Amino acid sequence: MRLTTLCYVENSGRWLMMHRTKKNADENAGKWIGLGGHLQEDETPEECIRREVREESGLELQDLRFRGILTFILPDWGNELTFLYTAKAEDRPLPECDEGVLRWVPVEEVLSLSLWEGDRAFLPLLTSRQECFSMKLVYAPGGALLETRLEDI
Repeated sequence: MRLTTLCYVENSGRWLMMHRTKKNADENAGKWIGLGGHLQEDETPEECIRREVREESGLELQDLRFRGILTFILPDWGNELTFLYTAKAEDRPLPECDEGVLRWVPVEEVLSLSLWEGDRAFLPLLTSRQECFSMKLVYAPGGALLETRLEDI
């Protein structure tokens, strides 16, 4: 199982989103996602998310907050355990990113973007609850969402 991190960085009622348009053979191609990536050997999830956000956006995270765990069951790409965070960052010009296009998106508009269906299940929880949670997202081959299961932790 792959270990990854994912962060929704906020500034002035907007989340920093990445439109995945630049990588070859990208499982997220065409989707809008938060920032994050794979844990490296000997790295904590917090070290990973700070590094990934810095590499992708040049931003330093403030008020990093662990929000939960996402378990993705993905027959096409392999299963993934994701440490989910929110954080704040200053608003400044964003650099070119080799993985996609970065854009600050008003939080109320995020669900109108081209997202994974599972993201539509957990993103509202980031604004509606304070407690950490665990969510299992089961996908069919081809990417259709089959099941979500939410648990408090």
